[in-house]
Amino acid sequence: MINAKDQVPVFLLTGFLGAGKTTLLNRILEDPAMSDTALIINEFGLVPIDHDLVRVGREQPVVTKTGCICCTMGSDLRSSLDELLAGRRAGELPPFSRVIVETTGLADPAPIINSLIPGGAQAMSLAHHSVARAFRLSAVITVVDVEGIGAALDVHPESLRQIAFADHIVLTRTDQVPAGGWPDRLRAINPGLHVHDAADAGFDPVALLAPGSYRAFGKGEDVDAWLKTEASHDEHHHHHHDEEHSHDLNRHGNVLAVPLSTDQPIDREALQQFLNESVSTPGNGLLRMKGVVALSDEPGAVVVVHAVRHRLYPLVPMQQAPSDLIGGRLIVIGTDLDESLLRQRFAELSVGA
Repeated sequence: MINAKDQVPVFLLTGFLGAGKTTLLNRILEDPAMSDTALIINEFGLVPIDHDLVRVGREQPVVTKTGCICCTMGSDLRSSLDELLAGRRAGELPPFSRVIVETTGLADPAPIINSLIPGGAQAMSLAHHSVARAFRLSAVITVVDVEGIGAALDVHPESLRQIAFADHIVLTRTDQVPAGGWPDRLRAINPGLHVHDAADAGFDPVALLAPGSYRAFGKGEDVDAWLKTEASHDEHHHHHHDEEHSHDLNRHGNVLAVPLSTDQPIDREALQQFLNESVSTPGNGLLRMKGVVALSDEPGAVVVVHAVRHRLYPLVPMQQAPSDLIGGRLIVIGTDLDESLLRQRFAELSVGA
């Protein structure tokens, strides 16, 4: 019998594109008590960006996965957890007391949760059995942008599931847009929710990480059915599902991620013009844009790029730039993106640098 006290708690941090997951994660990691936290950062698209934006300590164990881990029914998550175990056993990683898994904004939590709960997805290897003994899912934390959640729920079913499976909801952008009736509307989806406002003076992000054991009981009426559906997939379905989604890690359904990178710094004014054009192109279905860029006209300066739908945020100086960054890397995510035009415009920035 596995004693839960001997297992490392795992916290699933989810939320739709641009909700503010990385910002919340950074707030959590600012607390010295969280220095023994291991991270698994799951990114949509083949150019890793979130790893650049998460402020981690030099010794903090971090595993980055590209492609949506939900699309492989959690097997990639188990592999990532096994990597952490192996690194700790070999003395290559420091001890850790908890794991936070930051998912891509397009993640369906059901397969991920199923890979971590008793009676969930079938263990396919000895490593999977080791992971089941060593870790337990403690809680699901979902970040909800009150400005954009209505549109996301209308079009993207993943956003509904992210709410339905959650223990905690953290509302963001309430300092700009009133929360209105969203707490009650979210509880109508999931009656068991604890709703927090990230803008409240008394909000303590670290309190979200209280050790426990995840329970589907008391959440939305569809949650048990979703989990049972995932658990019923046999090995044949598992491999078919993997093959179906592995051919293009830059695409998820009708959502495309366009990775852009250059090994040359970019002029600030030219970069700003490119960003303005990218968010203002009519009908482009932009959902998210983020990245880090070194500036050619300000030697040593690196800025962070953020855009959510058609809102472009000011460029923010980065205090600790990635050591491997010479030029810039961006990811543009949307439903009707002109990939060739985006690549052409971005390439022109490098030519003009």
